[in-house]
Amino acid sequence: MIRIVKLETFANEFLAFVRATMEDGSVGWGQTSTYNADITAQIFHRQVAPWVLGRDANDIAGAVRVVEEREHKYPGSYRCRALAGLDTALWDWRGRQEGKPVAALLGGTRTSLRAYASSMKRDISPEDEAARLVRLRDEQGFDAFKWRVASECGRDVDEWPGRTEAVVPTVARALGDGVAKMVDANSGFSPARAIEVGRLLEQEGLCHFEEPCPYWELEQTAEVTAALSLDVTGGEQDWDFNVWRQIIAMKAVDVLQPDVMYMGGLTRTLQLVDMAQAAGMTITPHSANLSLVTICTAHLLAAIPNAGPYLEFSIEGADYYPWQQGLFLGDPFRIEDGRMKVPEGPGWGVEINPAVLEGMAYASSALER
Repeated sequence: MIRIVKLETFANEFLAFVRATMEDGSVGWGQTSTYNADITAQIFHRQVAPWVLGRDANDIAGAVRVVEEREHKYPGSYRCRALAGLDTALWDWRGRQEGKPVAALLGGTRTSLRAYASSMKRDISPEDEAARLVRLRDEQGFDAFKWRVASECGRDVDEWPGRTEAVVPTVARALGDGVAKMVDANSGFSPARAIEVGRLLEQEGLCHFEEPCPYWELEQTAEVTAALSLDVTGGEQDWDFNVWRQIIAMKAVDVLQPDVMYMGGLTRTLQLVDMAQAAGMTITPHSANLSLVTICTAHLLAAIPNAGPYLEFSIEGADYYPWQQGLFLGDPFRIEDGRMKVPEGPGWGVEINPAVLEGMAYASSALER
């Protein structure tokens, strides 16, 4: 038994890193979910750390379970976002202790993953979107792409009139054949409108229609899934296993898209992977920024039997995500021939840039001796 004796957070508004220190001085690094992460860090120290200090670091599932049980009156998203920081730090520690990447701990053998270039932008013309995706195809070898349609939670009101009908064929035709083409509606459509747009997607050769209807209205999404032949996908916002059971039982989507950090970490995500495998469903996770979430997701996809065909890879730079610049030493997100290498070092295989931590708010919870 090696006890957890200290849990530290380094947080800003956008993300929080977690350092877990054991009684022998060994450490592991993790991350809570992004956005409002300064609030998540407070929850981490109030509702996660007190229950796990002094516990055996090897029992990751037990640590997750005790937090869920002790904080059963707070089963919501923030608890899971905070729990992710603990879980991912403990997996990193285990990998460092065994000298293996997390993917290898899970039995994974894949060393690189096909990535899809994921655009986050809606305030971009169809022509400009097509031009930048074609450039990525030609310069970095991407052969899978996702772009945005609808307006986020838009109630059938597009980002501007006619944008969806323009951006789908413009981008799809510019990218040409031999490329996987996907769109994300971010809960923007009613079922009737989503089915109408879905017909256009099928006509233009798209294979993936993400979150077409308000994600919390499962029956609406299920109606779209039943009506279309291309894959309807979703689940990035979900963390509650009761909801996941409903999604799977009613075939609300064709492909499940959990976010490792929203889920509460790798341990809970692996539980969903098992549920999906039993139902014959594919897992293509959400990983929409270049923080630790994409690294963790790469390790997951390198190991699970029902992994989807690609890793989501955000193509947005400093103009869109200034906070994600320089988070890690080296370049773990290098793309070659449209693929990203799964980090080979122990644990998550990356080292957090100390300069980034210096600008973050620090807090610590420690075991009383």
